[in-house]
Amino acid sequence: MKGLSNKNLADFQKNFSQDGRNQLAANNAVRNGVLESSTNYARTRELPFTFSIDLKQGKITNQKASGRCWIFAATNVLRYEMIQKFKLETFELSQNYLFFYDKLEKANYYLESVLKTVDEPIDGRLFSFINANPLQDGGQWDMVANLIRKYGVVPKEAYPDAASATSSRFFDQYLTTRLREGAMQLRELATQGAKSMVLQKKKIAVMDDIYRMLCISLGQPPKTFDFTMRNKDNKVTQDFGITPQEFFKKYIGLNLDDYVGLIHSPQKSKPYNQLYTVKFLGNVAEGKDIVYLNLPMEKIKKAAISQLKDGHPVWFGSDCSKFGLRNEGVFDRKATDVENLFQVTYHFDKAQALDYGDSAMNHAMVLLGVNLNQDKKPDRWRIENSWGKDAGGHDGYYVASDEWFDDYVYQVVVNKKYLDKATKELLKGEVTALEPWDPFGSLAD
Repeated sequence: MKGLSNKNLADFQKNFSQDGRNQLAANNAVRNGVLESSTNYARTRELPFTFSIDLKQGKITNQKASGRCWIFAATNVLRYEMIQKFKLETFELSQNYLFFYDKLEKANYYLESVLKTVDEPIDGRLFSFINANPLQDGGQWDMVANLIRKYGVVPKEAYPDAASATSSRFFDQYLTTRLREGAMQLRELATQGAKSMVLQKKKIAVMDDIYRMLCISLGQPPKTFDFTMRNKDNKVTQDFGITPQEFFKKYIGLNLDDYVGLIHSPQKSKPYNQLYTVKFLGNVAEGKDIVYLNLPMEKIKKAAISQLKDGHPVWFGSDCSKFGLRNEGVFDRKATDVENLFQVTYHFDKAQALDYGDSAMNHAMVLLGVNLNQDKKPDRWRIENSWGKDAGGHDGYYVASDEWFDDYVYQVVVNKKYLDKATKELLKGEVTALEPWDPFGSLAD
């Protein structure tokens, strides 16, 4: 390996100092930060917060210091249907409830994965990946759908947020340590020749500890609850002793099996019009596999717009870390002109960014609107985020340019009735399993 020489450093310093633009940029960025110093105010004016298709939602939600965006986005999609159906001012479902069961199911999924890989070296790539972050907060649409199918949903007032749900760092840490100790014990038993029954008994003992730790941290989730609701017309609806599964069926009533995840991956390794899954990706062990259909972006947009036109929001996953202005509530490459600030040009296309690990889905939000221009093409999208009303934007809502959508949106979830006949037929095809470390195995948080 060859190091940097003193001459290299002297040349760098000379090149920086002889261009006055560098000092001006440094004066601004050191004081104000990179994003604030690179904001293109003229471009932000080209992205007004008005839309030709615009769905009205309840009060903005806030995931706080947790990685629960995928749960928030899903419950925001579900509560919209309930708000419209029952003419409510606003309503919120319990994210804490789904968070509890996600942690419980992820713990079991991890231990089952450990049992499947007992012959793998502990420092091998596969086990290292499985063991890296078994209880991370993040997730995907199919994971929350599996939780709802098994456990239903409850109103937020029936199971409100606990402190460990809104700030999950230490809660995750101590559960993960107990879980990894359980993995060690299972692997040791397996190498000693223990039979499946013995291994499962040990796993259940570990899971009993995990359940207790979850109840202490988040509270014990309700099996039944009483529910009272008053709508905009002052009409009162009540239910007594209703179960979470009954609540979902009665008050939301969506058939989750009708929804399909569409991804956009222009990588050569993932041809369009094919189904994909990811090995060792999931939460509910007996639940449905996470499956995506890879489509060209124009087909994805067409389906999303059709669902919005029909009055239904769209769950989507994106890389929100790229070219976003939180204060202005804008996602747009030109509005965040860091290339001009640094005098560099970024050349990655979407496929290259995925291949080289520079971008992947890391945050889930909800599409609530889109603006169609005079050619009936989308030019900007209205986004419901879950960072609270005071976290920038338009009281917590954001606008994304269509160009940003092309580059950094990786998945949308739509009802399959909004797909054309030929695309629906693709859903019957064979599913290709991707390696666990594939970028489409990333979780939104």
